[in-house]
Amino acid sequence: MTKFARSGRLQQIPPYLFAEINKKIDKAKKSGVDVISLAVGDPDLPTPKHIIAELEKAANDPKNHQYPDYEGLYSFREAVAAWYKRRHNVSLDPVSEVLALIGSKEGSLHLSLAFINPGDCAFVPNPCYTPYRTATLLANGRVCDLPLLEANSFLPDLSGLSRAACRNARILYLNYPNNPTGAVASREFYKEVVDFAKDKGIIVCSDNPYSEIAFDGYRPLSFLEVPGAKEVGVEFNSLSKPYNMTGWRIGMAVGNPEIISAMATVKNNVDSGVFNAVQYAAITALLDTPDSDIEKLNSIYQKRRDLVYDTLTAVGVKAAKPKAAFYMWCRVPEGYSSAGFATLMLEKAGVVVTPGAAYGSYGEGYIRISLTVPDAGLAEAMDRIRKAMGK
Repeated sequence: MTKFARSGRLQQIPPYLFAEINKKIDKAKKSGVDVISLAVGDPDLPTPKHIIAELEKAANDPKNHQYPDYEGLYSFREAVAAWYKRRHNVSLDPVSEVLALIGSKEGSLHLSLAFINPGDCAFVPNPCYTPYRTATLLANGRVCDLPLLEANSFLPDLSGLSRAACRNARILYLNYPNNPTGAVASREFYKEVVDFAKDKGIIVCSDNPYSEIAFDGYRPLSFLEVPGAKEVGVEFNSLSKPYNMTGWRIGMAVGNPEIISAMATVKNNVDSGVFNAVQYAAITALLDTPDSDIEKLNSIYQKRRDLVYDTLTAVGVKAAKPKAAFYMWCRVPEGYSSAGFATLMLEKAGVVVTPGAAYGSYGEGYIRISLTVPDAGLAEAMDRIRKAMGK
């Protein structure tokens, strides 16, 4: 027995997925393997120069060296509201309906701590971005899985949930465009979600960080575009993916003012806000980045998507061709588990992919491939996969 016993809630939480992947990569490299990682969704392209220039300017201003506002600069929240109006035709009050976040991981925990009591349930997609699950557990809540099945286009079947199952449910997590599956949601689906949430008295949390990463002319929706959505929920978004700012840690929660206020109360007590200079750079990103820059970024990801899809098809691995997000969700060949096929890729090709089961039990039988790898590295990885699969 260890000297310092961890809390029961912490003992329920497995090691963070990508921390474990990094350990495997380090081990392979130390054994001499030339590893190419397709596991982590971290954009490889640099943050645009005009955003960096604004950060440098703001960081050199001494007034930004003090504690920031917990909820975020008013000018940042105003920029978020303007962006949502332009992009989604969604009207937001910068004061009561916008909250600065350091990312949706933080936002998920703030939401859970604000609304989940011990024993309460959160409906969590399975497979999913794992912090939805861990945030629920850290709030002493129960995770109620919502299977995402290929037969249902990786959308949850809300009609199959009984009133008894919903009795202690407080939060419903959604994420479209989806990580890890790349699936997208329609306006009709979101209308169903709004009706479901109103009927059951459940908060909807739509995590939408891939809203700008889309292909073939597709334009992802915001949950808040649907009438009545703001009455029942909030949406998280982030500057990480469209502006290549993952390391900057800046995002937002927007929507229902009562939910935003409760999240802000938690936030005020557990962190000290986002560095002002990062917020000023984010304002520049939101207001001064041409749409053509996002289009160029998406054209790069689309070419990578097509390369991976063509390669996987050629070697007999079934994969969907996603309309959005920068992931490929692929069925492993018959006879392999998710972990088994991922191990094969590492050992025979020196390529790291993520086992689908790491995102939940319904991810078993799949792997996820990230497109956030430089073109030359991705092409090399695809050549290695062809050779490893005998093609």
